[in-house]
Formats: sequence, structure tokens, C-alpha cells
Amino acid sequence: MIDSLPSDIFRAGQVLNNTYEIAGILGRGGTGEVYRARNQITGRVVAIKALNSQFSGNADYVELMKREEEMRNILHDAVVRYTDCSRTDAGAVILVMDFIDGPSLNDQMLGGRVDPRDLMIVAHRVAEGLVVTHRHGIVHRDLSPDNIILRGGKPELATIIDFGIAKDTSAGARTIVGNDFAGKYEYAAPEQLEGRADARTDLYSLGATLLAAFRGEVPFPGATPGEIVRRKQQRIDTSGVPEPLKGIIDWLTDPDPAGRPQSAEELLDRLDAALKPAGGRSKARGDTPARGAPARGATARPRGAPPPKSGGGALKWVAALVVLLGGGAGGAWYAGLLDPFLVEPLPVASPYTLTASHDPAAPAALSTHAPTVEAGDLILNAYAQITGRTIDPLAVTLADGMPVQIWPEVAAGLIEELRPLESWTLTLENLEAEVEGLAASAAERDRLVGQMRVWAQGNGVNLTTSIVAGPVRLPSTTVQGLIDTFETCGPLTQAIEPGGIYELGDEIVVRGDVVGSGDVEAVQGALPGIAGDRPVRVELTVLNEQLCAIRAVMPDTPPSALSVWLGDGGTGQANLSGVYTTGQNPVVEVHAPEGADGTLWVMVVDTDGKVFNVLPNINWTDNRLANNGTVQGGVRRVRVLWSVDEFRADPSRMAFRIEDKDYGKSEVIAILTRSDLFDMRRPRDESVASLAEALAAALEGREDEILGVASRIIDARP
Repeated sequence: MIDSLPSDIFRAGQVLNNTYEIAGILGRGGTGEVYRARNQITGRVVAIKALNSQFSGNADYVELMKREEEMRNILHDAVVRYTDCSRTDAGAVILVMDFIDGPSLNDQMLGGRVDPRDLMIVAHRVAEGLVVTHRHGIVHRDLSPDNIILRGGKPELATIIDFGIAKDTSAGARTIVGNDFAGKYEYAAPEQLEGRADARTDLYSLGATLLAAFRGEVPFPGATPGEIVRRKQQRIDTSGVPEPLKGIIDWLTDPDPAGRPQSAEELLDRLDAALKPAGGRSKARGDTPARGAPARGATARPRGAPPPKSGGGALKWVAALVVLLGGGAGGAWYAGLLDPFLVEPLPVASPYTLTASHDPAAPAALSTHAPTVEAGDLILNAYAQITGRTIDPLAVTLADGMPVQIWPEVAAGLIEELRPLESWTLTLENLEAEVEGLAASAAERDRLVGQMRVWAQGNGVNLTTSIVAGPVRLPSTTVQGLIDTFETCGPLTQAIEPGGIYELGDEIVVRGDVVGSGDVEAVQGALPGIAGDRPVRVELTVLNEQLCAIRAVMPDTPPSALSVWLGDGGTGQANLSGVYTTGQNPVVEVHAPEGADGTLWVMVVDTDGKVFNVLPNINWTDNRLANNGTVQGGVRRVRVLWSVDEFRADPSRMAFRIEDKDYGKSEVIAILTRSDLFDMRRPRDESVASLAEALAAALEGREDEILGVASRIIDARP
């Protein structure tokens, strides 16, 4: 039960119609609520569905409640029983039904995949309930995991609930909600989208429900009506589902109703054959066929019994035994002594198959053919040894038809080959094998694939592999530790937040500057070793040694509002790319918030190993930010490199055009400090080495003096 709210229709302790004492609320929906209650006369615990006041007066909704209650004549343990539909003194319409104590199949599947055999038991139980409801002309139309309750959590006690939109298909019956679509798109049959529904519609929904419960997730029906219709016309993907569950789901979910079982009885027959072991298998495993189930298939020999012999040898044994008993074959028959020699032949499986999967976050799964119980145990033990998990022996189907005598050993050996994988899925049909999985790293994946191919060639197996390289979760700190070793021009960074985690499929993006193209190739070559199959994008800018030498001594400061603006002297327009060609005239401005202040120092690191100190200079000694530039729109704009026309008007200004000697990357750097960065004005131009040494000395111990740093690359090209 859930916590009550003041707005609830009923409260705990309230007695409805002098009979039902409310214990608490079980759930709320758009049209009503469901309560747990006790019949004070009989003591029976019930569930009560109640319509909200705005719907209790709506004839259509009341008719739905009445229609659902009319199912009270259907009595079967697999179908919820309805007992009463009435109106309380306060006017609320209520529907009384059995209280089914247990989780829904939806609860189970959201907690992880449900065991395939348990799902087949659920399917059998639901099919039994559908046999009864369909015989009464009732189609559920909304069969889904949340409408199947596992009483006491047991698959064999699955119960169908909520027939609120059920359709009466009997002759002359009145359809309560009409022929429009009703149900959930995720589990609805294709014909339901057209308003058509019959018994086969419920069987499709059961198949979709089984697949969702196996995968542990609600299926995606489509994002638009058109996509939903297209998806419903296609077969649903059951890859990775073990047999015989896969075959049953494929049968149930055929888009064409004619391709599905035509009745729930037909489905029961197939489930009986799959769930109830053959007579001999029951002997070997100690199983007893369920009540009323005819024995199917073959009889396997008991554990420890000698294998049956062929030809005249077996007949001689029988004849000798009859002679020794002295009473003919009759006494031996009744004593069961001749069973090992009278075993029915095993059915022939074609193809001879094994399907298995291992995922620590999902239930263990294996289904295989085997010629004997002992051969089946060999395969089951191989799975248990590499996964630490056991499989129900009923996952083994005894059959003849092996492509080679050592097929069980091959199957067990192939499972052993998968030991290094973190998760995997295996399909083996005769000697055709397909492996999908996850390896810890690309190197481990490559090693394992090579090893498996050698094994497959030596055992006559045609092997196909599709193995993803992990790890599953890659810390960004691991990536940072690697790229730090490639720093040649300042720090390399990642697009992800510091301390973040790369999941499988996430792209790794590395940014920064390096001295040469060889550094880019080195980073690109190193990352796949730890990235696995994650995409890698290296966004590194190749700079020259002069720029990198200055970068090495630049202060490491957080982002600030200081910025460098590049423009074209001929047009006055901004240059967002920073690329200039021969004859163009770059102009440069430093931008800062209107209220910012401090002393500004600007330099240009050129391609030929020189640094030009732009501000302050011999003609421009006042470098206090507040005393320079103009304010526009709350931004102070300080022009430091001018257009050629502006230079001609005032030769004290600095300007230049791109010539062939300028080709390459230069950088404009601006630093805003609380007080002067240098004790004396720097020369107009100097070497990079000289400036780097002076800058390092000026910044030492003055980290708190730095108010902002900004830079832009000027990329001069022919």
C-alpha cells in the first residue's frame, strides 16, 4: 500500500455499504483509485476499484465498470474474480474483486530480466486463463506486464487482472469502448491499431509481454503514429532469447494473425511440449509430468545405466536375460529390468543447437541439445565454471542429430573460450558459431579473437565474432593521465567534466595546443588503447615553438570576461576564424566589462621568434584600462592594432599587412593585472626567450595579481 492523501476518495477504517472496511490505498490513476479492504461479514480480503466523483456520474465510465463486473461468471485461478459492482452512499461507483497478493510481472522485469523458464510457466498459466475468457467471448485487449500478477511471487500462480477495456466478441454482444484502439502501443497487436481485436490479439500481447520481461525493459513502440504503424508491421527482434522461449515469442508475435496460434489451446499444447519433459527425461531428472499432460518425446536412460547396444548384441542380452529369469519376458517387463534395452529412440534435432548468454546484471541463460544426460551435464558444468552460476538441468533437451560425435565437447570448449569476456552471447548451430560480447579492452579483444579463431579452426567450427572493446566505464582521470604525457604546448583538456565517467558509446574529445603534427598523431594513436570502441575526436591546434614557449610560462587562471577581438582593417568586419591572407590588414581590440580596471599589457608573438610589445609602448605609455578605449553597450573596447588608414592618419599607432614573411601562426596575448606587470617598460620587440624569462620572473608569487588573461591566434596564409 501507499501513503494516503487528503484528496483520496476513501480513508482507512471507513466501511463501505456496511460491508467493506478500507485498509488502505493500493494505487491511483487518472479516473479512479484502488483500495485494499476486508469484507466484515466473510473476512475475505478484497480489492476495490473506485471511480473519482467526476467520473462516477459519467454514464460511459459507469458502463465500463458494469461491463467489467459482468465477468464474475468466469471462475478460474488464472483470472481475477469479480464479485460486486455498486454505488456507495456518497455516490462513488465501486467494483469489488479478489485481492491478488504479489508483485506484477512489470515489477519483476523492472528489477532485471526474468528467467526464461519462469516466463514459459507464466505464459502457460496466462494461456490457461485466456482459454476460459476467450470461450466466454471476452478479449482482454490490454494484456501487458502490469496486468499479470504473480500471486506470492510465483510464476505458476500468475493471474490476469484489469479487464476494464475488455471486448465482448460473442454474437450480438455490445462493445463497451467501441472499435477504436484500446490498449498499450508497446504490447498491442498490429490489427489493434485498426480497431480490430480477437483472441489472437491477446496472444500477440502475451508474446510482446514475454519478450519485455526477458529483456527487462519496456519495448519502444515508435515516436510518431507513422513509426508505430511501420514497426508493428515488422517482426519484433528476439535475438539473444534462448530456445524454446524464442520460438514461442516469434510464433505469438507474427504480424499476421494467421501466422500466430489460432487459439490459447493451441499455445498450451506447445507450452506443454516444452515445459513437461519427455517420459525418459522425467526418469533421469526425477520430474513428474504435470497433471493431465501427455508424455512427449523420447526416454533417456537413467544415470549410471549402461548405454543401449545396437544390432544383434542387444537382442542377445534380452534373450539371455529371459532365459536366466526362466519366466519369459513377462516377469522382467513388470520388474522394469528391460527398460535400458527398450528405450524409445530420441527425436532428431536439426539443427543441433546451443544458445547461452552471460551478463552479471541479468539472469543466467542457457538452452542446449545433448545426446545424453551426462553430455548435457558437461555443457552445464562448463557454463557454471566460467560464470559461477548454475543452470536448471531442464535447459538440456535430449536429442539425436549431432553433426559430429564430439559436439558436446566442442560446445563445452567454446563456452570455456569465452571466460575472459565480461559479458557474452553464444549461438551454436551444428558447427556454425556466433559470439557477441564485451572485452575489457581493445588489446584483450584482439588477443581473444585471435585465440578463438585458432581454437575454432582446430575444432572444425565456423566462427563469427562481434566483440565490443570496453571497459564498460572509463574514468576521465585515466584519460587525463595519458594525455598529460603528450603536453608540448600547454595543458591538454577533455570536453567532459573533471572527474566524469565515459560510458560505452560516449565520445572522447581532447582539446589543446601542440608544437607539431607529430604530437597530434601520437595522441590519436595512444587513446584507442584505453578508449576501447568509444569514438575519439582529437581537436588539437598545431602552433610553433615560439608560441608554445610563451604558453609554458603563462599563468593558469580561471576564465574571465577579458577577450581579444579580431577584425579586418579593410572592411571593419569581425574575423571569427582568425585566418588572414596576403594583403589583408588585421586589426585587434581587447574587450573588457565597462566597470573593469587594472593595468593592461598586450603583446604579439610573431612567427619569426620575436615578441612585439604593443601596450604600453614608447608612444602609448598609459596602460591603465579605465583610461583607454571607448565604451559601447557596456563593453570597453581598446584598439591595439589599427587599420592602415588609421595608421596613416596617426603614425604613432601600430598597423601591418600580411606578407609572405608573415605566413604562419602568430598570437595576440592580453594580460590584465592589479598593478604594472613589469617594473619598467619592455622594448618594442625582443626575443621569445628574453620575454619568457622576464614574464616568468614577473609572475612568480603574484598569482593573485592576475585579473584576466585572453589570447587569439592570427593564422596568416598565402
